[in-house]
Amino acid sequence: MITMYSKSWCSDCIRSKQYLEENNIEYHHIDVEQETQHIDYVRKVNNGMESVPTIVFPDGSLLVEPTNRELAQKLIDNDLLDHDSTD
Repeated sequence: MITMYSKSWCSDCIRSKQYLEENNIEYHHIDVEQETQHIDYVRKVNNGMESVPTIVFPDGSLLVEPTNRELAQKLIDNDLLDHDSTD
């Protein structure tokens, strides 16, 4: 399952969540402002930065602050989205 680390005020987070939901992609959402124990992980994978959204995929890869196009391609690469869904 995908895990998304985000902050409530982050417009990129809101957009990425909306994209996942519009495409019926299941994901686990973690608001690092509410669940502060996860902020160290976000910093670790982002060279000390609290960059969000940080989206972790089932294969262990991640995207940070992706565009919808980047997110769609990663979903396709992980067989989570049909290529025809991106048209």
